[in-house]
Amino acid sequence: MRIGAAQLNATVGDLDGNLALAVDAYEQLVGQGVDLIVYPELFLCGYPPRDLLLKSRFGKDLAERLTRFAEQTGPTPALIGFAEESKKDSGRPYFNSAAWCEEGKVVNTARKRLLPTYDVFDEARYFEPGDDTLIIEYKGKKLAVTICEDIWNVEGNLYQTDPLKEIAQASPDLVLNLSASPWHRGKQAIRQELLSKVAPLCNCPVFYVNVVGGNDELIFDGGSMAVDEKGRTLATLPAFTESIRAIDLAEETETSARQTDSESLDNLRKALVLGLRDYAHKSGFTKGLIGLSGGIDSAVTCALAAEALGAENIIGISLPSSISSQHSKDDASDLAENLGIQFSTLAIQGIVDAATTELKPLFGDRPMDVTEENLQARARALLLMAVSNKLGSLLLTTGNKSELAVGYCTLYGDMCGGLAVISDLPKTQVFALALHLNQDREIIPESTLTKPPSAELRPDQKDSDSLPDYDVLDAILERYVEKGESTDQIVDAGFDNSVVVDIVGKVDRNEYKRKQAAPGLKTTPLAFGIGRRMPIVQKYLG
Repeated sequence: MRIGAAQLNATVGDLDGNLALAVDAYEQLVGQGVDLIVYPELFLCGYPPRDLLLKSRFGKDLAERLTRFAEQTGPTPALIGFAEESKKDSGRPYFNSAAWCEEGKVVNTARKRLLPTYDVFDEARYFEPGDDTLIIEYKGKKLAVTICEDIWNVEGNLYQTDPLKEIAQASPDLVLNLSASPWHRGKQAIRQELLSKVAPLCNCPVFYVNVVGGNDELIFDGGSMAVDEKGRTLATLPAFTESIRAIDLAEETETSARQTDSESLDNLRKALVLGLRDYAHKSGFTKGLIGLSGGIDSAVTCALAAEALGAENIIGISLPSSISSQHSKDDASDLAENLGIQFSTLAIQGIVDAATTELKPLFGDRPMDVTEENLQARARALLLMAVSNKLGSLLLTTGNKSELAVGYCTLYGDMCGGLAVISDLPKTQVFALALHLNQDREIIPESTLTKPPSAELRPDQKDSDSLPDYDVLDAILERYVEKGESTDQIVDAGFDNSVVVDIVGKVDRNEYKRKQAAPGLKTTPLAFGIGRRMPIVQKYLG
C-alpha cells in the first residue's frame, strides 16, 4: 500500500490556515498516486488547543472546517485529526478524534483512547476517552487507527486500558498512528524504540505521522516514520521541517536512525530555531531584540535568532554600566559584526545613578548589596522594553536553565522579555551548542567562550563566586529537578552535602521567580513551565 504522510506545521486556532495546508497536501499526494493520506493528531485545530476548546463557538467552527475538508476529498481517503464535540449530557465536551474522509464525506471516526495527563499534557481536562479502536477494511487490508498515546502503553502498565493488546488480537495488516508528540533531546530515539516494540506486538507494520512546528513552549519535530512488522525502520521524514511524502511499504528497505553527538547538537539548534521562528511569526513578530552582554548566553541566543528571523531582522543592544569590562563590550560588538545584525549601545549608568540618588533617603546608611546590582539589570530591562515597544520587536531573554533553577537572575531585569529561548538549556549545554555553532566559522567570539562567566553587576564578579562549577551544578540540577531525586540520593551519588543542600534550597526558594518568567522553549524531558507544577508556597524539605 502506498501511503502519503502529511507532516505539516499547524498553528493552534488557525482553522482556515490549517484547512488550507491540509487541502494543499491532499492535492499534492493524490497527484503522487497514493492509496491513503494520513495527517497528524488534532491537525485541523492545532495541538495543544487547550482552553480554546472551552470557547462556545470553537467546536462548531471546527466541525464546519472538517466538513469543508471532507468535501475536497475524492476516492483517495484521508485520515485527519480534529476535536470532535461529544454531544453527550455528561463527561468532557470533546473526543480527540481522527476523521476518515472519502468521496466528499466523513465516512468514519476514530477516537483516542488513552489521554495523557503527565508532563505537558492535560487531555483529560477536555476529552473523553474512546471506547474502542477503529479498524477499517480498505483495499483488502485491515487498518487499525490509533492516536498518539494509544501506542505508548506498550509495556501495558501506564493505563488500565490496553489498546495494543486488543489491536494485536484483531490481527491487523497495518497500524496507523496520528501524533502530536513534542520534542526534547533524545526523543527521536525513544520513539524509534517504541515503534520497534509496537510493530512486533501487533505483528504488522506501523505508519506514524507526527506534526511539526512550534506552539508556545512546545516544539514538534515531525520525524514521521514507517517500520516493518519486525520494528525495523523503513522510512523517515526529515525532522524540524514540513514534509509531504508518499511511502510504499513494500518498496522501502531498512534504514539507520543512529545519531552522532554532532547531529544531536544540530538537532538542538534546529529545534530552537524552529521554536523561536514559529513563536515570533505565529505571534505576529518579524523582528527580534536582544541585550548583548558579551557573555555566552546572549551570544548563543542572538546567533539562534539571526538564523530564525534573519540577521536583517535582529537588533542587538549593548547596555554597559561603569562596571562593564571593555572586553565584554568588545565581545558584544564583535558578535554583532560576525552575525551582520543591527547594533547599538545604550549606557545605563545615568539611569542607575538617578535611581540611586532617589532611593538614598529611603535606604539611608544601609550598605550596598544585591539591591544595587539588581538596579543595573532593571535599568537594562527598562531600555530594552522601550525599544521593543517602539520598534515592535520581540525581546528575547537570554537566561539558561542553570541560572533559572537557582534564581541567579533578576526579576523584572534580565528575566524581562517575551520568549526565553535557552531557558531549558543547562549552562554546560549552552557551551556545547556555542562550540557547535562555531564549527564552520567564528560566530561567537573566542574570548566569549574562554573567559569565566560573569553577570558583571559588581567589580571582578564571577559566577563561581556564588555557584559551584557548572558541570557540578548541572549534574545536581538534573538529578533534583528532572529525576526528582532527594538530597540524600544526590549526596550518595558522590556530591558534597553542603553544596547539594545549598543548591536544593535555592531551587525551592526561587519558584516564585520562575512563575513570572517568560515562556521558554522546552528541550529537556522536564522543563520549567507548563510541565512542572510545583507550588510556590510549600514547606516540604525532602
